[in-house]
This record gives sequence, structure tokens and C-alpha cells, in this order.
Amino acid sequence: MRGRDQDTGEFLGESRSQNRREALEILALGEQLVDLTPAQLARLPIPEGLLEHIEYSKRITSHGARKRQLAFLAKQMRREDDETLEAIRNALDANSETSRREVAIMHRMERWRERLLAEGDAALAELLDEHPEADRQELRTLVRNALAEKAKNKPPRAYREIYQVLRNLMLVPILAGLDAGVDDDEADDEEQE
Repeated sequence: MRGRDQDTGEFLGESRSQNRREALEILALGEQLVDLTPAQLARLPIPEGLLEHIEYSKRITSHGARKRQLAFLAKQMRREDDETLEAIRNALDANSETSRREVAIMHRMERWRERLLAEGDAALAELLDEHPEADRQELRTLVRNALAEKAKNKPPRAYREIYQVLRNLMLVPILAGLDAGVDDDEADDEEQE
């Protein structure tokens, strides 16, 4: 029982319903963490002891045992301070947003590669309008080589190289901008303190 304040008559502490909602949120966070790949987990600020429980939970395949292990993981997570859990949530949100952007850019690069192979110089001219820093001659040679490889049933070396060139044109500057943005935010935070 949480009791009441003698003077005001108000309840002390959180209600059982509120405690249950928070416990269910932590359980959902634990399930989310268990579903991540090891590389994704490595990017998150997860304490070492908690990471061991997450990795153990990944190995359990039986439904009932997995459910019990997730409940145990949630219990261990509730022992962590609120700042740690909030940092994990924020990192998960940031990673998912960055991942969505990267996937969208990769799809865009795929479409450009297919257009370059299908339309030739017309698509190349449009690409150069968007990205004047691109090397026209290199792209033209790669497109020609990729078409020749496809016609001769050879391995798609030039086809892959086109993707790498497009990646350097489109994805790398954006990711560099995101990293610079994070550094700028950290610098702003330090200036305010």
C-alpha cells in the first residue's frame, strides 16, 4: 500500500496502474532490444550487466521460456536508473531515424543506377545537374562496361562500381552532415553549461 499523507490526505507515491504501465513499457523496450542485431546493440549505451541478459534472452527459443526470460530482463532493466533507460530509448529512436534515411537514400541510388543503365546519357545529364561534382567520364565508362558485362554474362563488377560511385555522391555527404550536426549540438550544449 502506498498510504496517504496525514496532513493533506493525498496519496503517497505512484498508483499501481502507473507502476504497471511503466513496467509494461520497460518490458516492450526489453523485447525491442532482444530483437536487435549485435551490431545495433553495440551502438547503444547499454550497461555491461544488462547486455549479458539481452544476449542470453536472444538464445532462448521456447515460447514460455522466452516470455519468462523477457520478464526477468525487464526486472533487471527496472533496477537501472531512469537516465540509463532514457539514454537507451533516445539512442534507439535516433538509430531508427538514421536507418530509415539510409534505406531511402539506398533505394534512390538503386533507381539512379537502373536509370543510368536504361536511359544512358539522358539520365547521366540529370544526375550531373543534381551532383555537378560527379565525374562524367567515369560514370559513362562504368555504364558502358556494366552493359557489356551484362551482355556477355560476366560478373557485375562495373554494375557494383556504379553503386559505389553513387554512394559516394549521395550517402557519404549526408552522413558526414549528420555527424557534424551531432558534434555541433554537443558543442552548443557545452557552451550553454
